[in-house]
Amino acid sequence: MEHQNTIKSKITISGKGLHYGNNINVTLLPAEPNTGIVFRRVDLDNSPTIPASIEYVTDTSRGTTLEKNGVKVSTIEHLMATLHYFCIDNVIVEIDSNEIPILDGSAKIWVENIKKVGIQPQLYKKYYYSIKSPITYKDEKKDIEITALPYDGFKVDLTIDYNSSVLGVQTMSIDSLNSFEKEIAPCRTFVFLHEIEQLLKLNLIKGGDLDNALIFVENTLKQEQIDHLAKVFNKDPQHIKVEKGTLNNIEKRFDNEPARHKLLDFIGDINLIGVNLRGHFILKRPGHYANTEFTKLIKQVIMEKMTGAPHYDPNNEPVFTINDIKTFLPHRFPMLLVDKIIEVGDDYVIGVKNVTGNEDFFNGHFPNEPIMPGVLIVEAMGQTGGILVLKDYPDPENYTTYFLRIDGVRFRGKVVPGDTLIFRLFLIEPVRRGLVKMKGEAYVGNKLVMEAELMAQVAKTK
Repeated sequence: MEHQNTIKSKITISGKGLHYGNNINVTLLPAEPNTGIVFRRVDLDNSPTIPASIEYVTDTSRGTTLEKNGVKVSTIEHLMATLHYFCIDNVIVEIDSNEIPILDGSAKIWVENIKKVGIQPQLYKKYYYSIKSPITYKDEKKDIEITALPYDGFKVDLTIDYNSSVLGVQTMSIDSLNSFEKEIAPCRTFVFLHEIEQLLKLNLIKGGDLDNALIFVENTLKQEQIDHLAKVFNKDPQHIKVEKGTLNNIEKRFDNEPARHKLLDFIGDINLIGVNLRGHFILKRPGHYANTEFTKLIKQVIMEKMTGAPHYDPNNEPVFTINDIKTFLPHRFPMLLVDKIIEVGDDYVIGVKNVTGNEDFFNGHFPNEPIMPGVLIVEAMGQTGGILVLKDYPDPENYTTYFLRIDGVRFRGKVVPGDTLIFRLFLIEPVRRGLVKMKGEAYVGNKLVMEAELMAQVAKTK
């Protein structure tokens, strides 16, 4: 666990949009903990917002586009990659157009401007999701494959191959995001000359320029092609040249700059998962569509953790021990009914209660056939849910979670001495004004023994 981060002060950057050529102003604003990354279209009535989340991706042609309720923001990947590098969890991105400016075609300018203002740590914890087993996305027709493997860090191995005589097969690897600023951020977007005509027919790349992209040329240009390109890019035909396979002989910043740029795009697209990932990612011929489909797969795996019995391995170290739990909850024996927390995320928690025959309540509750009272199972579930809420408070010992309502309680099996109760609770909706709504489930082994919906109020202890 680490603390969440935002930026210390606002940042404003202006530039042209790649596809529509508009002059665009973008302002990054510090945001409160648990806000996430949110885009705000200030050029539209009521300034609608779009969370930077994978479920809002609607287009991946030459960039990644988010859309919510008909409102779009395009070409977000370079900014998202930079926020990923700086571990920025919370920021409002105000924009007065429908796409992020292309700038120099890389993330370099974003990095420079965020470094100027600095990062502000916040006293709320951030949590990571570690890849537990291989996850693979494949497109056999296009020979694309992306795989995630367990790894205690963020590692990427990438290969691109466009069957190009001027580009060739390129590779790039990183063992962490530490090298992003120098090795990845300066790498510009690239395109093949034959793709430009297709993009122009789609009424795109109006903001494209010979200075903000590497343009690879497979064949010798005819004079009519040179004249056409000069008109498109508003250049003198005499200044249109092809040397060493690139238009206007733009000097590459790295020999494998295209591979590095593809890694930049992946770092931005995977940030749409909404949680901090740990894993080893192996990429073969990635692109925005493959990146976002792969991200959806990981999100699906995470969401599947919300169904069926949670996996419990007693050999694994808990996230919170009983002593840690005492810092979150005011309860003490015999009313402290959670023994450890084995997993916790932004919106869910999994806790364990070992049921033993020497607990006080068994003396009077069916002593000849000991059964754990249902009301205490609900109480234990509520205590687990309290940790889900209070884990983000810098001083949880000064707050208490009180039940306001319990709905839909279903008891589906007995709980007896020797059982291990596993509780999973997840938020039904975001926490607002200290009000919390959670869905809770209790399992013994693979059997669901109790479920309920809980509403609670977080209040400062007097």
